[in-house]
Amino acid sequence: MTRSRATLVGFVAVLLWALLALFTVGSAPVPPFQLAALCFAVGGGLGVVWIGTTSGFSILRNVSWRVYLFGTLGLFGYHALYFSALRLAPAAEAGLIAYLWPLLIVLFSGLLPGEHLRPMHVVGALISFAGAALIVLGGAKGFSVEALPGFGLAFLCALTWSGYSVLSRRLGDTPTASVVVFCLATAVLATAAHLMWEQTVWPDSNLGWLSILGLGLGPVGLAFYVWDVGVKRGDIQLLGVASYSAPLLSTLVLILAGIAAPSITLLLAGILITTGAVLAARASAG
Repeated sequence: MTRSRATLVGFVAVLLWALLALFTVGSAPVPPFQLAALCFAVGGGLGVVWIGTTSGFSILRNVSWRVYLFGTLGLFGYHALYFSALRLAPAAEAGLIAYLWPLLIVLFSGLLPGEHLRPMHVVGALISFAGAALIVLGGAKGFSVEALPGFGLAFLCALTWSGYSVLSRRLGDTPTASVVVFCLATAVLATAAHLMWEQTVWPDSNLGWLSILGLGLGPVGLAFYVWDVGVKRGDIQLLGVASYSAPLLSTLVLILAGIAAPSITLLLAGILITTGAVLAARASAG
């Protein structure tokens, strides 16, 4: 697979993550860890079917337990930190801090062998981050000292996903099929967290069940498989900057679904995010 094709495959994850908010809204009132457990079980099950009909399960035998531990901590750690951050701090502000991960991917990728971080990669990432900030902070009420623990967890969340993505590059020989184990193990850990800290609440409509299925098949399923391909074989700097289109696309989806309203802010955010992505693309092509 060529570098450009792998980058396009990785961008499919960004498109799928644009559906995350819509399906999450539809899955209410299921609590966060229960939702994660159900979705990762579906996503892992999808992977089991994929492996069973293609390469076979023997491909997983040669993968080190350290890789499985790394992947599981990456997926579960990110979601646990994210959910906890949003409980301890205002959602908009914590979400913005958590969304530092694309910028951190761009910065950290410069430490990888064979990668070249150009100034325009950083400039593009910063411009796109400004666009994402316009969207995420739409309902912001201001930063407060009481919310500092939540903000800290949100930053750890950004470090976790950026670190997972960049370090995955160094596991280039590890088959993407290993992500199936990451998902299933994350489902088990999320189930344990749910039983310890949450009350079980099941969806109260067919829409709720369909939303959970949609999450497991897309944003919390296929997305992690194609992202693995992208960060291992594609242009990781370009993928990092392009990831800022996720909140823009997510908002557009919510508008089309009648959940959110269009605004001038959205237009400005779109211009900034697109400009940043174009600059990063030009830097990668240079």
